Amino acid sequence: MIIKPGNLQGIYDITLAPNTDHRGYFTRLYDVNIMMAHGLHRNWVQENRSFSKQKGTIRGLHFQHEPHEETKLIWVSKGSILDVFVDVRQDSPTFGCYESRVLTEENFAMVYISPGFAHGFCTLSDNCEVVYKVDNVYSPAHEGGILWKDASLQIPWPVDQPIMSAKDQVLPTLDTLKRRD
Repeated sequence: MIIKPGNLQGIYDITLAPNTDHRGYFTRLYDVNIMMAHGLHRNWVQENRSFSKQKGTIRGLHFQHEPHEETKLIWVSKGSILDVFVDVRQDSPTFGCYESRVLTEENFAMVYISPGFAHGFCTLSDNCEVVYKVDNVYSPAHEGGILWKDASLQIPWPVDQPIMSAKDQVLPTLDTLKRRD
């Protein structure tokens, strides 16, 4: 397991190290000792599985307001996604900046996202399954989000007309978030 910090403080890229042979492979998805050595171990309270039938599905960009902010550990068990995270920490020098990663079942890549980031993804394949751990209990009263196509973010999504929930289509812009808080 290789852990490297991303360009935005609080983001970590994790590459798994599968042991392969003629049968396939075995890989460790989580190792408490390695995560503790990097200061990344959390008390994971939920593990979620998201399945999307069609390529071009966007979910997000979602986050939780205090006191229900979440750390997330994300990986793809089937298919591939463009994973996107936006810094929504108003006191951060990188507020409003984003990064993205392609996560696939073949590249053994994971992303660790600290609290204070909006998160979303676009499926790059049909029948895509994303699994992620969170360290806080979901609270509908504390959910927040940013519109996926917010012009101020300039995220180069791989689709122009994604498959989305009605709720995600009307999320506020980052500017609205700034004025709200």
